[in-house]
Amino acid sequence: MSVSTPPTTRLFTERLSLHYDPSLKRNRFNQIATAIAGFFAVVAVIPLFLVIIYVLIQGGRLLSLQLLTELPPAPGLEGGGIGNAILGTIVVTLIASLIAIPVGVGGGVYLSEYAQNGWFSRFVRFGNDVLAGVPSIICGVFIYSLIVATRIFFDQSFSAMAGGIALSVLMLPTVIKTTYEGLLLVPQELRWGAYGVGASRFVTITRITLPAAFTPIATGVVLGIARAAGETAPLIFTALFSPFWPEGVFNPIATMSVLIFNFAIMPYEAQNELAWAASFVLVIMILGANLLARWISRASRS
Repeated sequence: MSVSTPPTTRLFTERLSLHYDPSLKRNRFNQIATAIAGFFAVVAVIPLFLVIIYVLIQGGRLLSLQLLTELPPAPGLEGGGIGNAILGTIVVTLIASLIAIPVGVGGGVYLSEYAQNGWFSRFVRFGNDVLAGVPSIICGVFIYSLIVATRIFFDQSFSAMAGGIALSVLMLPTVIKTTYEGLLLVPQELRWGAYGVGASRFVTITRITLPAAFTPIATGVVLGIARAAGETAPLIFTALFSPFWPEGVFNPIATMSVLIFNFAIMPYEAQNELAWAASFVLVIMILGANLLARWISRASRS
């Protein structure tokens, strides 16, 4: 004999149907809120796409082998390229990376593994957050006063080394923060297992925690390099500019960001076009660095 469902139970089940009902007030409000959020998201990314498209149109048409391998012409003359600025950008960014990556990773390791709750670690984290918001021109003026004005490097003033040090100051907050956050994501059980087999803290950090947090650390390093490569104000005060090929790290050096600034304000069409071409190359380099960071992040999850 079958048991019939009471009328009250049937009515309750029908009332709590799981089918989506667009006529309900809460669902209409959800649709409106979703549309508003989507609209603001589109508005937020429109400037990015407009800038990229405009730079690609203005600078992409000038791309050639001559542009990438030759020196810029004298003001008012046509031809030439931005080869020295490309090489100078790589040199200055490499110097900044060689300084910021060891210091930043070491600082992140200290905050995560050695002094998690002490007053000094809280002070360092606060200072790192403040440094991340300091305008880049302030870092340029600071390095100018500390290194350029004092001629501390072999009695040289403006130099690629000074520019690299200024950019390393800008890279430090990103590298420290990502290293610290990446190490916090490493399961504590991995550390306990290493301690259980007799490993010291140093061995545990170098053999267990740092390799486990390699992906977020590498992502932060790449993002820090991308930011440093596009900075202009610190390099104006430190590396200055040179129309020639690099002559060593203790001499003025050309960089793409400073070349763009110098050539964009010149009253010559040839230099203005080179500024657009340099903008195109710089945007491609920064875009490639960001895509590399995203690829590293996705590779870790696959």
